[in-house]
Amino acid sequence: MPQQAIALIIIAFFIARLYWQKKKNHIGANEFLFWLIFWLLAAGLIIFLKSIDKLVSELGFSGSGIEVLLYLSVAILFYFVFRLRLKFEKIEKDLTKIVKNIALKDK
Repeated sequence: MPQQAIALIIIAFFIARLYWQKKKNHIGANEFLFWLIFWLLAAGLIIFLKSIDKLVSELGFSGSGIEVLLYLSVAILFYFVFRLRLKFEKIEKDLTKIVKNIALKDK
């Protein structure tokens, strides 16, 4: 229980920082909404951790609910890294195309 309380306090801190960044216009509305949903979902998962443990055991997994959530979060992070790499690759190609066009105009 103390771990859950500490985790919820940390999440509350992150939500407060998120609100502050939105208020200062450091992030856009879509990014704010994405991260707000992310942190609220994380808080919900922490609150219902006992129910998740029961569900995991009923599904036949040997680990606890927190382990399954950890594995799932790592898989999701790898997916986000993959998507980010694809976006960087597209930006690099677009930048190369722009530089090439500028170089040809200057000739």
